Amino acid sequence: MHEVIGYPHAMPTPNIPLDPWPYPCWIAHRGAGTLAPENTLAAFRLGAEHGFGMFECDVKLSADGEPFLLHDAELARTTNGQGLAGALNWDALSRLDAGSWHGRAHAGEPLLRLESLARWLQALGLMVNLEIKPSPGDEERTGRVVAERVAQWWAASEVKPLLSSFSIEALRAARDAQPALPRALLIDRWIPEAVEQAIELGCCALVVHQAFLSDRRIEQIHEAGLKALAYTVNEAERADTLWAASLDGLITDRVDAFEPQARLGLRPGFRISVDELIAEPE
Repeated sequence: MHEVIGYPHAMPTPNIPLDPWPYPCWIAHRGAGTLAPENTLAAFRLGAEHGFGMFECDVKLSADGEPFLLHDAELARTTNGQGLAGALNWDALSRLDAGSWHGRAHAGEPLLRLESLARWLQALGLMVNLEIKPSPGDEERTGRVVAERVAQWWAASEVKPLLSSFSIEALRAARDAQPALPRALLIDRWIPEAVEQAIELGCCALVVHQAFLSDRRIEQIHEAGLKALAYTVNEAERADTLWAASLDGLITDRVDAFEPQARLGLRPGFRISVDELIAEPE
């Protein structure tokens, strides 16, 4: 993960919290965590099969401006390509294999265009947190283009994607391009000015590395009128602790372990027995 960059010196932009908060509390990391090749349609399908109604994924731009899903700046870890992903046009990127690295069952799985994901999610009534993940030096263009395309491709959707980023420059560009879209600031460690930065960007939420969240910090986020989300929470005990502190959203790799809660829409820490599920009303 990367720390926030490009701290703005402009006048604060008042945040407008979403009320009521429209997103599920369980969010599948990169589609299905580590159970499928990340950020591919295969991963989203698997996450949905495990009962998740919302996903987190990473969006960047090809050299010719096509928004597509990829976490890393370079291609080597999760595709059979080499070099900077943002240096290639979409035509070249679309020919890459983004599944074989994960296993033979996913050989030939392509990189996923954001437009294709938008159609798939809306067809099933599913939601998404789009992390704007610019290639180095492409922060402003990526924030602006992603916001513009989201406004276009989700125009008929009542609940818009939640746009997040570690890059303040990218979030500012997204805000300027489409101010009505909900935004969240990502931070990989706690910094005292994080809440102020989120407010200046007109964000509705702060997404924090789970190791740096505490009861008091969640309280501080809420006192500022923001929602508090955590990444990446894979242990049931930690999930319980965070929900007890009034966490609003939890991003996890463990779509298998948390399937019952996600499928039922239950919060971390909520306990329910089979007898309670099937009991006849008195």
